[in-house]
Amino acid sequence: MNYLIVGLGNIGKEYEDTRHNIGFMVVDEAAKQAGATWSLLKLAYYTDFKQRGKNVYMIKPTTFMNLSGKAMNYWMQQLKVPLENVLVVVDDLAIPFGSLRIKPKGSAAGHNGLRSIEATCGGQNYPRLRFGIGDNYPKGRQVDYVLGPFDKEEQKDLPGLIDHSVKMIQSFVNIGIELTMTNLNSK
Repeated sequence: MNYLIVGLGNIGKEYEDTRHNIGFMVVDEAAKQAGATWSLLKLAYYTDFKQRGKNVYMIKPTTFMNLSGKAMNYWMQQLKVPLENVLVVVDDLAIPFGSLRIKPKGSAAGHNGLRSIEATCGGQNYPRLRFGIGDNYPKGRQVDYVLGPFDKEEQKDLPGLIDHSVKMIQSFVNIGIELTMTNLNSK
């Protein structure tokens, strides 16, 4: 069985610790826990490892957020991973900070990375792990908020939330999305 885990974010030092890059942070930790290292390949940073006899491939697209679908589609084809075995790790304004939810499908809800995936990979029927970043920003300041760093209080909770997200990825690969939703979704 082949699985593709796609962490969404933007490349570049200026984006490294921003809310919009939580997808990168989560897959970085998953790779670290698996003892895997990243290589820069076509359209993405790439790594892979085995988990309970299953092939787990992970990418961090280098296309920037708005073209994430291009990288995801390329690697799905290359690695022959069916859409139901892809998990996209994404920041989500619609759920509160600290909330982690995995689900089998859904809308892009205004997220440009998900919009790109929908357009390139054939719709909304792909699993995603939604990492809640909340919507605590003044009207008209959404871009500054998502491209800004987590605040001091949030930073204290980040390691535990990232670790829980890694457990959700491992569970998705090991036992599937339904049981992962039941066992590990938070708030």
